Amino acid sequence: MTTDLGLPEDIQACLFDLDGVVTRTAVVHAAAWKEMFDAFLRDREGEHFRPFDDHDYDEYVDGLPRGDGVRTFLASRGIELPEGDPDDPPDAPTVHGLGNRKNALVLEKIRTDGVEAYDGTLRYLEAVRGHGLRTAIVSSSANCLDVLRSVDAEHFFDVRVDGVVAAERRLPGKPRPDTFLAAAHDLGVEPARCAVFEDALAGMDAGRSGRFGYVVGVDRVGQTDALYAHGADVVVKDLAELGGKE
Repeated sequence: MTTDLGLPEDIQACLFDLDGVVTRTAVVHAAAWKEMFDAFLRDREGEHFRPFDDHDYDEYVDGLPRGDGVRTFLASRGIELPEGDPDDPPDAPTVHGLGNRKNALVLEKIRTDGVEAYDGTLRYLEAVRGHGLRTAIVSSSANCLDVLRSVDAEHFFDVRVDGVVAAERRLPGKPRPDTFLAAAHDLGVEPARCAVFEDALAGMDAGRSGRFGYVVGVDRVGQTDALYAHGADVVVKDLAELGGKE
């Protein structure tokens, strides 16, 4: 049986990813990854340059912490770089340097173009809160709090586990379930009574391996089959499809 929120009756908390679920920032991140990697690869490969594409984004970086995304994609191209240090400048030829260049590009694009929230998600969040369910935002982004404040959505969440919190607690990022598990713990709710809302394949993997009670895939880019294959219990194009009307 499901409630009018479209969730199993025993769900007591909802854990939401940020980019692509709450806000329209997934496209900003994808553009920043492409700009950063294409510049790096063009300098490195010259006439043999093969650009970073949508498959690379979905398969190797979407939903992962910045450093993991850099390592995973470069490994797919047979490239190894020194780790460097977290405060490496954006032009440093290191994992951290490339990650910091990507983050600088994201911040520049956000400042230039702003951030929008998905109206269907905001309405669903209002309904979830109205039904008394606990809520958490779970994001690999170190800019999560600033983004939430920019769309006036911080108040929707009881708990925040983002890139800053994960670094402080030394939590591995998605596809590992540790950040979602930490959010469930902070809410005081068993994982089996939590629903996970994600648009990334790595987020689906985290929801499945963490044995959460329900995993909702949000398909913004036409990857419904892949979301199901990676562990979604249901896939929607917008959270408004789940219901939630008072």
